[in-house]
Amino acid sequence: MDFDQEGFIDCHTHLADSMFEHDIQNVVDNARRSGVIAALVCTVTPSDFPLVLRLCDQYPDILAPCLGIHPVQKDSNGEQRCVTQSDLDEVVAEIEKYADKICAIGEVGLDFQPRITPETSLKDSQRSVLKAQVDLANKHNLPLNVHSRSAGKPTITALKEFGARNVLLHAFDGRPSTAMEGVKEGYFFSIPPSIVRSEQMKLVKQLPIENMVLETDCPGLGPVKGERNEPSNIQISCDYIAKVKNLPPQEVKKITSRNAISLFPRLKRILK
Repeated sequence: MDFDQEGFIDCHTHLADSMFEHDIQNVVDNARRSGVIAALVCTVTPSDFPLVLRLCDQYPDILAPCLGIHPVQKDSNGEQRCVTQSDLDEVVAEIEKYADKICAIGEVGLDFQPRITPETSLKDSQRSVLKAQVDLANKHNLPLNVHSRSAGKPTITALKEFGARNVLLHAFDGRPSTAMEGVKEGYFFSIPPSIVRSEQMKLVKQLPIENMVLETDCPGLGPVKGERNEPSNIQISCDYIAKVKNLPPQEVKKITSRNAISLFPRLKRILK
C-alpha cells in the first residue's frame, strides 16, 4: 500500500481528555468520515497514561499512543505549575514498559510562560525533565512530540544540545527564523486548525513542505476559539497550508502524511 495517499494523519491529539469521555465513539467516527487514517494521542500528566493506553487499545486501527510528561502540570487544587523531577519519576517505569508499543515520547518540552516559570530554577527543572525524556527517546529509538510555548528558541537549542534526533515541534509559536534552525536539524512542525486565527502565516510560508505535518491538538487549538476541536477539523489545516503554499490540498495531504510516516514509522502498524 502507498500509505501517503490514503488519508490524513493527525500528529498530535489529546483524545483521552475528559471533554471526549461521553462521545468518543462519535468523535472517532467523524474522524474516519473526514479521511483521518491515524491519530497520535499524547499524555500530559501521569494520570493520563492509563487513559491514553486504554483508548488506543479500544481503537487500535486508528489511534496510536505517545507517553511523556508535559512541562506544565497541575497541583492538588488543579492549578497549573511547573513540572518536577518527581513527576517524571512517577512514569519512567511505564514509559519503559510500553516503549515497544508507543509511537513517540510525548508530550514533552518547555513552557516559559511567566506565570509557569517566574524563576530561573523552574526553567532549569523543565530542561532537566526534557533532557531525561530525550535520553529515553534515544535509548528506545523513538521520536519526540514536543511542546514549546513561549520557548521556541530555548526548546530548539535544548533539543540540539541534548542530542534529540527525530522531533516534532507541535503548534510552534516562535519566530519563523527560529523554526528554520529546527529545519536545519531535520525537525518537523505540525500545523493545527487554529492557524486560521493565529499570526503564524509567515511560519507556514517559510517552512518547507518537506518539514510539515498536520495536527489538531484537540480538544484545543480549533478554528473557533473556545469551541472543542476534533480530528475531523484536520482538513482546515491542510487547506490553509495549500492556500499559502499554492498547492492542491490533495498534494498537501499526500506530502504531510508521507512526512508523518517518516517521522513516526510505527504508524505503519495501523496503516496495514
